[in-house]
Amino acid sequence: MTLLWIAFALLLVPALWLLSQPLRRAASVHAAQRDFEENDRSAEQNVAIFRRRLASLEEARERGEIDAERFAEDKLELERSLLEDTANLAPRPLKAALSGRPAVPLVMVAVVIAAVAWYQQEGEEDNLALYAAIQEVRQAPEASAGVMIQRLEQEAARQPDNPNVWMTLYPLYRDTGQGEAAIRALERLIELEGRQVTLVAQLAQIEFFVANRSLTEEVQALVDEVLERDPRQPTVLGMLGIAAFDRGRYEEAIDHWRRAVAGFEDPASADALRQGIAVAQERLGASQDEIDATLAAGPGLNVRISLDEGLGEGLDEEAAVFVVARDVDGELPPLAVARLSVADLPATLRLSDANAMSPQARLSQVSEARLLVRVSRSGQATPQAGDLLGDHAAVALQDADAEPIEVRIDRIVD
Repeated sequence: MTLLWIAFALLLVPALWLLSQPLRRAASVHAAQRDFEENDRSAEQNVAIFRRRLASLEEARERGEIDAERFAEDKLELERSLLEDTANLAPRPLKAALSGRPAVPLVMVAVVIAAVAWYQQEGEEDNLALYAAIQEVRQAPEASAGVMIQRLEQEAARQPDNPNVWMTLYPLYRDTGQGEAAIRALERLIELEGRQVTLVAQLAQIEFFVANRSLTEEVQALVDEVLERDPRQPTVLGMLGIAAFDRGRYEEAIDHWRRAVAGFEDPASADALRQGIAVAQERLGASQDEIDATLAAGPGLNVRISLDEGLGEGLDEEAAVFVVARDVDGELPPLAVARLSVADLPATLRLSDANAMSPQARLSQVSEARLLVRVSRSGQATPQAGDLLGDHAAVALQDADAEPIEVRIDRIVD
């Protein structure tokens, strides 16, 4: 933190230098203003202009262009203009060059105090201290979860109103089996952040496991609160699936877990739930095909493929149709590949990890993919001239029940 305050001080130096400019320029500005006022000829110029205009009026009267009454009116107007032009020309006495000198240091002090006060109110000093503490433990030779918890507990005692401390602390308690401590930390976080759905769901889950996977009255109250506000909250649905599975209610567990999968953005969590669904299906006597379909029902793309009229003339009905999903940047091998025949078109299919060519390149590794469909006249996977092609720009991965993405084969490869 010392380096931080030194940096702030260095940033204030240019500001204070700018504020001190009035002191440094006061003498030169005073001299310039005094010289201007001493050499000001505005009054003389206004009088000269008045005289020229008055002479013009007199000549016009002598030529008979205006009468005496008009002459008097125009002369009165000239005199009024002269008075207006010269009334404010008399300068006020100049003050001494250093007359406002005390105000500048006072303003400089006020700027420093205001900057420090603002940072104390709106700055991130506490979060910087938290970050420094975490980095200190991570870089220490004896780093461990216990050491990290001990260090964070010190920060929690020093800054108990910083939600980021408790947000960092409660998962460590949870993952090291300190359930009661995790509950207390999470309750404190909820006090600071409000009863956010995700936080209340996490609290329900921790209390559920602390109570030996039992839906106590406290846990059920939290579950009801969460589901009332978000019926698709995945953490609570996953927990309810566990509770149903433990009681042998496999169909109920499957229902909860399937709804939870749709809400999880973390692929690992979704895969774990699919494994649970597969076990529940096995307990219910499902066929191996149904179980395999569950395990393959991860993130994917539903695709409907059609062939433009006219392009199919002369094609062998057994000609291969390759459906390929690739990453948006084209840096990975194909993420999923399926093979059909022209006779199958139009066709609807689902691409998922089950269609992966390699464990290192799967649809579940990306959030978006682009689609390529190619009719190979030769039956070879390598594109050749005369093949038919269709594609679709990048699309987000879908659930199994999503509407298919339309891909039309509409051109010939040159």
